[in-house]
Amino acid sequence: MSDNRALQRVHVLANHILQSTPPSSNLSLTREICLQYSPPELNEICGFDVKEMRKLLDGHNVVDRDWIYGLMMQSNLFNRKERGGKIFVSPDYNQTMEQQREITMKRIWYLLENGVFKGWLTETGPEAELRKLALLEVCGLYDHSVSIKVGVHFFLWGNAVKFFGTKRHHEKWLKNTEDYVVKGCFAMTELGHGSNVRGIETVTTYDPRSEEFVINTPCESAQKYWIGGAANHATHTIVFSQLHINGTNQGVHAFIAQIRDQDGNVCPNIRIADCGHKIGLNGVDNGRIWFDNLRIPRENLLNAVADVSSDGKYVSAIKDPDQRFGAFMAPLTSGRVTIASSAIYSAKVGLATAIRYSLSRRAFSVTANGPEVLLLDYPSHQRRLLPLLAKTYAMSFAANELKMIYVKRTPETNKAIHVVSSGFKAVLTWHNMRTLQECREAVGGQGVKTENLVGQLKGEFDVQTTFEGDNNVLMQQVSKALFAEYVSCKKRNKPFKGLGLEHMNSSRPELPTQLTSSTLRCSQFQTNVFCLRERDLLERFTSEVAQLQGRGESREISFLLSHQLAEDLGKAFTEKAILQTILDAEAKLPAGSVKDVLGLVRSMYALISLEEDPSMLRYGYLSRDNVGDVRREVSKLCKELRPHALALVTSFGIPDSFLSPIAFNWVEANAWSSV
Repeated sequence: MSDNRALQRVHVLANHILQSTPPSSNLSLTREICLQYSPPELNEICGFDVKEMRKLLDGHNVVDRDWIYGLMMQSNLFNRKERGGKIFVSPDYNQTMEQQREITMKRIWYLLENGVFKGWLTETGPEAELRKLALLEVCGLYDHSVSIKVGVHFFLWGNAVKFFGTKRHHEKWLKNTEDYVVKGCFAMTELGHGSNVRGIETVTTYDPRSEEFVINTPCESAQKYWIGGAANHATHTIVFSQLHINGTNQGVHAFIAQIRDQDGNVCPNIRIADCGHKIGLNGVDNGRIWFDNLRIPRENLLNAVADVSSDGKYVSAIKDPDQRFGAFMAPLTSGRVTIASSAIYSAKVGLATAIRYSLSRRAFSVTANGPEVLLLDYPSHQRRLLPLLAKTYAMSFAANELKMIYVKRTPETNKAIHVVSSGFKAVLTWHNMRTLQECREAVGGQGVKTENLVGQLKGEFDVQTTFEGDNNVLMQQVSKALFAEYVSCKKRNKPFKGLGLEHMNSSRPELPTQLTSSTLRCSQFQTNVFCLRERDLLERFTSEVAQLQGRGESREISFLLSHQLAEDLGKAFTEKAILQTILDAEAKLPAGSVKDVLGLVRSMYALISLEEDPSMLRYGYLSRDNVGDVRREVSKLCKELRPHALALVTSFGIPDSFLSPIAFNWVEANAWSSV
């Protein structure tokens, strides 16, 4: 056989060199022996109601989501293109930065004209807020640049006016903002200060003679930096600045300043520069702003927290500067809420694409002359994607719970919302980046093509790990809040109440030494081990800080030196809170296939979280044998979830057009006829 093949190759080469017709061969190349795309729907089961699962995952406003999906698919502004017999909509990332900015703004005008933003600032109540969040999530699923531009305008600029301002500001600015008569941005971050807002260097003084505030950028590190909308489109901005009254610094306050006229010309006493090309989000015109003795009316101080009288007297009902600063920061929680949720929708796009691809793409045979094997039938491929799928499910419920407590917020719940949103924002955005990277690798070279999205989305969403709070800083804030709660309860000899710490009022849970499959999948065992980890780490953290203080270190230095325990604690708190949200969702379901599959997903989330956390062994919560049991159970769960993989990603409810060509007929999408 090998001699015949060698002889045939010689004939082919000889005829090619002689430019003659090759001899006929019984080995004809026909379409039948080429790879063919086979839709996974032909072979995969659907063991539960995907519509019911989708309602659980989206959580709210499913009809509104489908409406805006339809709006986008109807318009050529959203870059409709045909690949492999299907229509797709996604941004053209080959456009220049200038073109991406222009088309992003055109898309926003289109959504405005079709009523998408109606009531976003003028309607109140949980239902209005949930609708707004749902529509923003779909905007971000299509293009992160659109959702960021919209988010800066409504959630940062608009909410600052709404929550920091009073009636005079609401009447003047809110309706005009909703109608885009005014285009707002949010100038908090500076070149020299990001997470440390207290340290910003922009200075505002008051001139009682003209009844005006005077804003200055005193040094280069005080220039406002990364201000979304500032480079091209924004007409106004919220300026965060130190307020100096009669030589006394009253701390950070917020002011409204006009930066462009209606013709788009930069106003006097303001300089604006472009931040330039970025690794993603090039549809957002990030800019830098300098203020040179910019004068604004006294009424432009957003005065819900503090005010300055016409003769220059500073007045505030909140006398403590720390509490006053906290009051300014509290309304900004909405940013972390929207970021956490949008990160999960990005992960869903990556997973839906990679899993659908792995259900139709084959590689290698495991038997001589046997058929090639589907990628997702390899245990190693299941291990790469299915635990991430389970985490994405669990985090969907977590994001929904965060939105619910946010829209129903009260002054009493602000502290809990800050802590939970900090933890969720960090863990969910880290999860998104890890998921996108794994999905990029799981689809091979196809993941490098921008039209296939998974690779491109890494650059688009990377910024989420640092804006609206650096993730590592946020996790330390979580641990500090838990520390304060622990110390307070112990000092007052009061039971724990809030932040999910009520389990610490009971005795320490005891874990069985032998972990069977049924034990590992038991929700009570999972709850116990997550609670044990959080409890022990909180006790270790407070003890270590106390020991350092006992050796003469300040409290702040003690926190800094205990950063490793703080990071472990922040993660433990957040993962336990996520587990609780999926347990709550599962408990509300009637017996049936949806509940059964969700139980598998919940167990996968719980066990992969335990397997991946070194603190399980480091602090002895599980033995080496226990960790081996957990690992084997994760592999068993991969096998059990494999038949449900297609149905689980279909339940995301993302229209086919918003995924990428390789999620469907990747052969036809790459055929010569598609070039």
